[in-house]
Amino acid sequence: MTATTARPAPRRHLRPLKGVRVLSLALNLPGPAALMRLAALGARCVKAEPPAGDPMGHYNSAAFAELHEGVKRITLDLKTEVGQKALHRELAKADVLLTSFRPSALTKLGLGWKALHAAYPQLSMVAIVGASGSRAEEPGHDLTYLADNGLVTGLDLPPTLYADMGGALMATEAVLKAQLLRQSSGQGVFQEVALSDAAAWLATPRRWGMTLPDGAVGGAHAGYRVYACQDGRVAMAALEPHFAAALCAAAGLPPSDVRTMMTPATREAIARFLASRTRAELDALAVAQDIPLHTLP
Repeated sequence: MTATTARPAPRRHLRPLKGVRVLSLALNLPGPAALMRLAALGARCVKAEPPAGDPMGHYNSAAFAELHEGVKRITLDLKTEVGQKALHRELAKADVLLTSFRPSALTKLGLGWKALHAAYPQLSMVAIVGASGSRAEEPGHDLTYLADNGLVTGLDLPPTLYADMGGALMATEAVLKAQLLRQSSGQGVFQEVALSDAAAWLATPRRWGMTLPDGAVGGAHAGYRVYACQDGRVAMAALEPHFAAALCAAAGLPPSDVRTMMTPATREAIARFLASRTRAELDALAVAQDIPLHTLP
């Protein structure tokens, strides 16, 4: 129940991409994060970096090292003839090309999809862009895509890079999709993955109203809130009726239905109860009464 910073253990027994070779030109976070997951799925991953390296390697070397475990890194200067020849040697061996350039930059490098598909018919391409379609040339970053989708509230930065990491998952999904489609057609396919679309997907519950302040998982339901306790905070997730009933019983409240759990009076009563308990007491209560909660400092 207490907070932890342990790194999730990789599950390496499921390797559906074993034998698939992925060549990545994608820098910063979304591309390498996708490559990390593709390597965990069994793909043989090669990443080509410019002579100056990946910017992320300069501002967070520890994260950069973790992202590239099991990834072969090579240096290519794509602005030179030597670099271009080396790139095409790698493309000839690859099953999927992963990029994160704007479309105009890909065209300048000779990597537009039409030309690439003509040269390498069995090669698929997954292009990570900021926004989709006509907005693909616009400058932007994780924060702007989250803001555009209502996921930046107040003046605090979001606690993690949701659009970047969501985009990495969508890029991983796109590689899996490409491989399935190639098995049936024998041809490579092109797929665009937009970080703005990843942010929009993550924002879907908010668009539905679920995570707005008057929504059930936005704070209106007394069983689904962050409360203060005696020596910290408690993330309470007693949303289902049987969990809510256990919480109300622990707080000395009469059994409540969904309507009652959405009232200010119930929220205030549960807040008073939790404020009188320590983290240790609440951790013990969670185990004894089967209440989903997580205490925080």
